[in-house]
Amino acid sequence: MKNRYLNFLLVSFILTAVSSVSAQEKAGPVFKDGEAQIVDAFNNPKEWIRHDLWVETEFDTDGDGKPDRMHVDVTRPKQTETEGLKLPIIYESSPYYAGVATDVPGLFWDVNHEIGAEEKPRVHSNVIRKGKRPIISNSQVKTWVPRGYIVVHSSSPGTGLSQGSPTVGGDNESLAPKAVIDWLNGRAKGYTTPDGNETVEAFWSTGKVGMTGTSYNGTIPLAAATTGVDGLKAIIPVAPNTSYYHYYRSNGLVRSPGGYLGEDIDVLYDYIHSAGDDASKAYGNRTIRDTEMKNGMDRKTGDYNDFWAGRDYIHDLGPMKAALLMSHGFNDWNVMPEHSNRIYQAVKAKGLPAQLYYHQNGHGGPPPVSMMNRWFTHFLYDIDNGVENDPKAWIVREYDDKSNPTAYADYPNPEAKMVTLHLQAGGNKAGTLGTKKPEKNVQETLVDDASFSGDSLASLTASNHRLLYVTPKFKKDVHISGLAEMSIKLASSKPAANLSVWLVSLPWNTDKKAPITDNIITRGWADPQNSKSIRTSEPLVPGEFYNLTFDLQPDDQVIKKGQQIGLMIFSSDNQHTILPKAGTELTIDLNETSLKLPIVGGENAFKKATH
Repeated sequence: MKNRYLNFLLVSFILTAVSSVSAQEKAGPVFKDGEAQIVDAFNNPKEWIRHDLWVETEFDTDGDGKPDRMHVDVTRPKQTETEGLKLPIIYESSPYYAGVATDVPGLFWDVNHEIGAEEKPRVHSNVIRKGKRPIISNSQVKTWVPRGYIVVHSSSPGTGLSQGSPTVGGDNESLAPKAVIDWLNGRAKGYTTPDGNETVEAFWSTGKVGMTGTSYNGTIPLAAATTGVDGLKAIIPVAPNTSYYHYYRSNGLVRSPGGYLGEDIDVLYDYIHSAGDDASKAYGNRTIRDTEMKNGMDRKTGDYNDFWAGRDYIHDLGPMKAALLMSHGFNDWNVMPEHSNRIYQAVKAKGLPAQLYYHQNGHGGPPPVSMMNRWFTHFLYDIDNGVENDPKAWIVREYDDKSNPTAYADYPNPEAKMVTLHLQAGGNKAGTLGTKKPEKNVQETLVDDASFSGDSLASLTASNHRLLYVTPKFKKDVHISGLAEMSIKLASSKPAANLSVWLVSLPWNTDKKAPITDNIITRGWADPQNSKSIRTSEPLVPGEFYNLTFDLQPDDQVIKKGQQIGLMIFSSDNQHTILPKAGTELTIDLNETSLKLPIVGGENAFKKATH
């Protein structure tokens, strides 16, 4: 009996021990095929821990004599609290979380005036915050928390419950996310309140951070990366604004982003300035908007200057260490595709891991979740999934789903070569665009009239408000990849004029539901007054000819058999430029004007398609 009792105790002890071991098994990330998988233990939103705090920065941009603090929220699996689990972070920052200013009449600059004329003052609008949200945003959490990441958000300076002032590309918008990443690595202080002394530590953080976001939210990851902050391992900017000059100007020309005619950097400042009391708002308005921006933005000439150079992240890439997966749409006429391409090329030249995802649609559009997952899994979890050896470029082909990009060795396509195309007479109707040079000296003239849209000018069979030159009808598909280069010799009848260039696919599809890739291939704008330098304008001598060379927006598009490529030259673009009174004449010297087009297969491919 005694032995039987001892055996019973022994079995009970073993079962209890086994049960205890099972109870102590901790939840953790799971990986399959090089990607972090959804883990059941992390997939119950009711169990997520959510809290907010304020991280102290190294700058004071609201004039109160104290370092500004950024409002931060955290969403993490409960196991980071109950089981001591440490996880990497997906981080998104934005100026938009607390809302934006209303579009009151006069908020945007009035563009209906002569080029270079003094503009009447615009109206300022204030952001009125409604409520006080302790949690900043829900973006990213459903995607990444179940996969074993902690998601962090922060409101950028002068927005939401963050202190400071917006600068729209100034240094504080780089240093603010740096401070948050420093806090996630134990190098900066976080507090439970915006003004108190009770500290908060990120004990659940591995210190490895990946950033992503779209538009302004996509700009901030790049801004943070330019600081070289330790811990920021990878960024996935989507349609980021990488240079505010390139956002509001083109080759010396004052140019609005698509859909926001008359917007400029000071308008965006008003649009996002949602934080602070009356004193801090007044300080920011006085020092940033009404002094720094007013003195630097120069809507009169559109010239590049030190103000704009200070808001161009390509000049700040030296310290950058983070891997880059860039995403953009080729038909984004708000934040144009050059913003991504210019940074991708520069980061690749630095030798950092870099890949590029382009789709054919407009503004926004992140890479497929699987692509982002592989990127974050490798750089934040150190999983050897070979992502750094994947093709450099992923292009969504026309009519394909954005989740199904085609892989290429790089962008531009390495097989693309520049083909020089020349213009033959007849542009008021349809002159010829081909490899043959003009035999005679030919000049053709257009008359500016902004009441005609670019769309209508491209679809008209004849017009004296534009010049149009078209290729023969293609007998084979033609694949364009890269930046087309426009060289043009022109004279103006007035001391100032707009210059707009569209590359279009013809015949023009007038169907309101026409696919976005059917008509406009790419575009470009330039100021003839900046023929020598984008930093210096010189009034045009009426009748005197000037030479300009500039790139059109990057593209990768297959122009189908049966279509033609048209080069359309006109003056004011009523979707983007200042709109002077009609009547300015531009005369083009066809012998000294050409288009270099990057075609896969080069001149051989072009000739096969046109002969």
